[in-house]
Amino acid sequence: MGIGESIKGTLKEKAGDLVDNDELTAEGEAQQTKGDEETRESKDRAEAKAHEEKADALEQQQEALED
Repeated sequence: MGIGESIKGTLKEKAGDLVDNDELTAEGEAQQTKGDEETRESKDRAEAKAHEEKADALEQQQEALED
């Protein structure tokens, strides 16, 4: 998941810096970016679901008032 990818990426980046391996450093940076995007996507999806649930509840209230 997102945060796990970010942590693994950070570790790879630091390991690459430690052993002077530019490829490992770049891989770690890319993995961090991927993790950050996954985290953002999960958050956005949760917010969208909450909005949908709120809209459904308001629609049910409206239908109940119309009856």
